[in-house]
Parts: sequence; C-alpha cells; structure tokens
Amino acid sequence: MSIDLDSLSAKELDALINQAKKRKTTLSKRKPIAVVRKKLAQLAKAEGYSIAELFGGGTPAPVRAARAPARKVSKNAGKAVAPKYRNPANPSETWAGRGKQPRWLAAQTGAGKRLEDFLIR
Repeated sequence: MSIDLDSLSAKELDALINQAKKRKTTLSKRKPIAVVRKKLAQLAKAEGYSIAELFGGGTPAPVRAARAPARKVSKNAGKAVAPKYRNPANPSETWAGRGKQPRWLAAQTGAGKRLEDFLIR
C-alpha cells in the first residue's frame, strides 16, 4: 500500500493518522495467533474433529445433492488453432473463429459483408 503523503492536506493527514491509530488499537487488542490456534485445535478435538478436517486438507465433507456438477474441460482447451479468417485491409489480423469476433470483423459484418468473404483459402 502506497500513499502519497505530499499530496495530502493537513486535514487529510489528521484523518489518516486517526484511522491508523484506530487500526493499531484494534490490532493490539487481538490475542496472538498461536493462542487462538491452540484454542481452535482444543475445541475441534473436543468435538471430535481435526483442524485439517474443518479447514481443509483432511477428509472431504460429504457431497450434497444440490451441488452443481463439475464442468468438463475440453481436451483441446488452450491449444492454438489455425486462423480461418483474415482482414483484407491488414493481413496480419486474423481470427480462428473461436470466441468473440475481433473488432475489425464485427465492423465489417455489421456493415453488411458476409463472414464467408473473409475466409482464408
């Protein structure tokens, strides 16, 4: 986090100092992490769980019926595809026909040209 102190007015600096003091007070009232961790481990053990089971890394939680099915990823996902369409005005601009149409092609088809007019033969 970086704050440009030179650009702040005296009023803004006072407000920032007050916010920092409040945050520091809040943090100083917190117990050390080791103490909280030990309490959590004791509570979990008393209830018959381990920390790994509760927060990950342990036995997975039972699967619920309302859970969404996992998405299948195509075996070709992420592979490069040869271009199918080329911009005649700028031959370095091509499109493989996947995903959203590039701006140059959308502008041309919007102007009445057909997609087939741009096929690479």
